[in-house]
Amino acid sequence: MQARDVEEGTPAPLGASFDALGVNFALFSDHATAVDLCLFDSTGRRELHRIRMPCRTDDVWHVYVRGLRPGQLYGYRVHGPYEPQNGHRFNANKLLLDPYAREISGRVRWHDALLGYRPGASRGDLTFDRRDSAPMAPKGVVTDPAQTWGDDRPPRHPWHETFIYEAHVKGLTRLHPNVAPAMRGTFGALGHPDVIDHLLSLGVTAIELMPIQSFVDDRFLHDKNLRNYWGYSTLNFFAPEPRYLGPDGFYGLRAAIRSLHDAGIEVLMDVVYNHTCEGSHLGPTLSFRGIDNASYYKLPKDNRRFSWDSTGTGNTLDLHHPRVMQMVLDSLRYWVEHFHIDGFRFDLAPSLARDPVEVDERAGFLRAVGQDPVLSKVKLIAEPWDLGDAGYRLGGFPSGWSEWNDRFRDSVRGFWRGDPGQLAGLARALTGSREIFGHRGRAPGASIHYVASHDGFTLTDLVSYNERHNEANGEDNRDGHPHNLSWNCGVEGPSDDREIVRLRKRQKRNLAASVLLSLGVPMLLMGDEFSRTQGGNNNAYAQDNETSWLDWEESWKSDPAFADFLRALSQLRKSSPAFARRTFLNGAVLPGSGLKDVYWLAPEGHEMTPQDWEDGMRRSVGMQLGNEGAQEHRLLLLLNAAPDDVTFRLGADFPGASWVRVFDTCEPAGRVFTSVSRLDAGGTFHLASRSLSLFRLVSAPEHPHAKPSDSLRGRTHG
Repeated sequence: MQARDVEEGTPAPLGASFDALGVNFALFSDHATAVDLCLFDSTGRRELHRIRMPCRTDDVWHVYVRGLRPGQLYGYRVHGPYEPQNGHRFNANKLLLDPYAREISGRVRWHDALLGYRPGASRGDLTFDRRDSAPMAPKGVVTDPAQTWGDDRPPRHPWHETFIYEAHVKGLTRLHPNVAPAMRGTFGALGHPDVIDHLLSLGVTAIELMPIQSFVDDRFLHDKNLRNYWGYSTLNFFAPEPRYLGPDGFYGLRAAIRSLHDAGIEVLMDVVYNHTCEGSHLGPTLSFRGIDNASYYKLPKDNRRFSWDSTGTGNTLDLHHPRVMQMVLDSLRYWVEHFHIDGFRFDLAPSLARDPVEVDERAGFLRAVGQDPVLSKVKLIAEPWDLGDAGYRLGGFPSGWSEWNDRFRDSVRGFWRGDPGQLAGLARALTGSREIFGHRGRAPGASIHYVASHDGFTLTDLVSYNERHNEANGEDNRDGHPHNLSWNCGVEGPSDDREIVRLRKRQKRNLAASVLLSLGVPMLLMGDEFSRTQGGNNNAYAQDNETSWLDWEESWKSDPAFADFLRALSQLRKSSPAFARRTFLNGAVLPGSGLKDVYWLAPEGHEMTPQDWEDGMRRSVGMQLGNEGAQEHRLLLLLNAAPDDVTFRLGADFPGASWVRVFDTCEPAGRVFTSVSRLDAGGTFHLASRSLSLFRLVSAPEHPHAKPSDSLRGRTHG
């Protein structure tokens, strides 16, 4: 390389930018004293050139190199003070990955040389390490931005029509028999016709992918011969995870997204901007730490040697810093504009709203996303808690955001487990948690409803285990949440007892029906439709094996009818406007009809009273809704979590009311096709123990504007 090939370049855009003649490199570092650009051969093993970046503009170091082409491997060595006590951990012996790298070559090969300090020294991380980390470090790859999408059109489903399927890229297709072996477990396999047809058959409108931004297998897992399967240990926020690229590389991901879009399915990403894989102050120096530790990470004011941590991972990214904020926003826009991602689920989202350390509802990140012309138009989902002080923020995100609702999860689990005092919580859950989200113009779509997610038991394990069984993780079964609100129905783990098996199947149906027959956005965990089990492991983050993969050929055999049950349930929800409301139910009388928008009914035949709600031993309730529109859209939902059957009465003076049972969790496939199962005015219905029944109105009062009957006003019938 000749001196004439090296020019000053420009400070924007950040990263490596190819323009047909060469590549411009730009890297932010506020506290660095010099930056070297290192160019490597195609294997990444040999450093070919080391170029001192000649210019610094607004704390961005930049250089332009003529003649470089896409595919060029590179990294940085950043010079500056090694003063951990002041937050500075510069060490030019460590090769650093560009935070804006669009593609990564190689992986982290764990070795002590990746540490900025000398391990085992008497002064710990205060002792400077001089070993070169380049042989063990991944490299950035220059990419070609000239890639077009044609006429791809994102579906853009409104929240009230959304049904999310949470999935893992590898786990979803690794064992799919109809996917070519070379494609299994890759991005490209997501677009396989059989996968898409399956999602469509379930009524899914959005697939939410667990982390696909590049991540590392943590060293403690590597030492135990385990891998980071979930991916919540981000190395870089722009580059797709290399292990998922497959034979088609980036094009496989783009092709899959386009195929999903063509089928009307949105693609959401689970993103982890709250921390990185570099861990605590004793972690490796792979990228951000060596580029500018004091800028990228939150550090305690009283001792900047350490990392400030609200995530439980050892560090927290500092989005209060404008350049870190810029990186996150640039990354999000990149995924929307270059990969046509339809939305994001933000892991430990309160950490992103800590300005600087207290969670602020008007935090810079939340305001920036809300006004961004690209990001404000996509779906935004918060995991509304982190591990810092006052980190539980359910309901605290702005209008336009949706949130994982763990109170829905816990209320529904507790109710069907048969716990006392659950009726009020269940009622709030089924109606979208108005007391949590009903402010600042938010709607039921702000609440993401689920009973099982990647983090915890699968649906099958939720009804099969009382305790976690995480021994395979190598942490003496101490990891994972111990409070699962699960119930094994009498036997821990697999059982051949017919009654226990029968009850478990019905409990699964009860739980799933509660998700889909509620106001809010339903979410289904990958494989729950096939009764996938993790053997009681409720924290399978390190299980990159059959424990976590979906077995398309065997899993469903334990409950063959359950997938059809979910399909019927999804179709029922889609055909029922009552579950797609854009406003909350509040018991108000509707104009014209004289009916309330929702009624809560006691089995005795009257509207629930305050005393009924306070009776902790009640485990049965009715919910009547859908009174706004056509009479055939009025629904009556009866739920009984008690161990005994209950006789449910409808008030005798309800004018001309007649309800036909259309769905029942006592039925393996859910659907009820007989018209004999009716509930007429003054009549009773035998509601089985631990079951749910849904009725649709088939006849109504002769006068549509008649006032509701006494039975719906609280009068008790004998």
